[in-house]
Amino acid sequence: MIRISIPYLITITAAIALLIAGSSLLTGDIIGFQNQTHETARAKVHGVLERVEQSETDFFDSYFDDDEYTDSINDIAEGSDITMEDLDEEYDYSSFFSMVPGKRILFEAKISKGPRKGQVVTAEQTFSPMLIDRSKEVEKGDNILLFNNGVGWYFNGYFRINKILLLGILFAVLLIVFGGKKGFNTILSLGFTCAAIFTVFVPAILSGKNIYVMSLLVCAYTSAMVPLIVMGYNKKSLAAITGCAGGVLIAGLITLIMDKAMHLTGIVDEHSRYLVNLPGDTQIDLKALIFAGIIIGAMGAIMDVSISLSSALWEIKEKAKSIQFKELVRSGFNIGRDIMGTMADTLILAYIGSSLTLVLLLTISSRSLLELFNSEMIAVEVLQALAGSLGILFAMPLTALFCGLIYIKNEKNSSGDSVKQAEI
Repeated sequence: MIRISIPYLITITAAIALLIAGSSLLTGDIIGFQNQTHETARAKVHGVLERVEQSETDFFDSYFDDDEYTDSINDIAEGSDITMEDLDEEYDYSSFFSMVPGKRILFEAKISKGPRKGQVVTAEQTFSPMLIDRSKEVEKGDNILLFNNGVGWYFNGYFRINKILLLGILFAVLLIVFGGKKGFNTILSLGFTCAAIFTVFVPAILSGKNIYVMSLLVCAYTSAMVPLIVMGYNKKSLAAITGCAGGVLIAGLITLIMDKAMHLTGIVDEHSRYLVNLPGDTQIDLKALIFAGIIIGAMGAIMDVSISLSSALWEIKEKAKSIQFKELVRSGFNIGRDIMGTMADTLILAYIGSSLTLVLLLTISSRSLLELFNSEMIAVEVLQALAGSLGILFAMPLTALFCGLIYIKNEKNSSGDSVKQAEI
């Protein structure tokens, strides 16, 4: 029979309540980004109807050999009252994409989800150097996504969510098999962490809330919720929470200092440039996004170190009842030194791996190593790795000190109380 403790239920209830409250209070005015004229649907390919090859010569002959269109362009160049907006309204540019050089594949597909379920539509898959699409050609039986831009249905990629879902289920099953109740609690805490990011943090940013404050609140929520769910209400959790909080704050402080010293703009890639021109009055602080990305990205590794260290020192304390504060803290420093090397490598390699395409692109386009490493894109990646690693380094001694204070101090108090009771 599975026993569920009252503190455990309180933790789960509090975690859910905070998510609901945060989502309702902080995400009231989300900027609208969805293009309502586009519709996306899941479908299954019934069969290929036609494959058409379009050469560059055919493309230019069919589209740009239009005397009226050419005359309009010339009039605009000569200062005519006609504008490009007028020309856009007159000409149907949707036909442009059906005539670009490359291959067009017309196929039939049956929509399998959504309000149009069961409807068979004719769609198009286009391959062109102008569109840079390396998907394989559709075949009968393929599960795909389609989008409708108001003119017709077009191929929008292969359906991949089911494959990811199967891998996620395998991961969850193995966690429970090898970890038992701890494995289940790990899955639960992971779910709450993802929910905090995608139902509170991201919508709050899109609602115009302060990104610095929101990122700290999410870190506080996660760093408290995960140890309490995984390890329960005990001294280990308290030590891990305090050590993790200290490491995250150090990483955040270093980020703020370096932000000022490096004169960062926040525009580190093409995604940042898109965020600058979002619709609506709300403007997203790109420099604050760098801060949030660093402390949230580092929090996982810092939490891992804090929990591992607090758990190890608790086991030492349980086995050596008479251990003193100084000895326990020294043991924490020794264990931390062993953890330090691998965790710093893990964090730095994770950042390098996630930005490998960017590094390759900048390496090719940069004229020198000085220019490469001075670019804001690379500088921010290095700052993320170093600030996170410094957060880990400070989290280790902080966790060791907190463990010594919490484990030994409480033990002394309880021993003193026992002596007094014995004397009475």
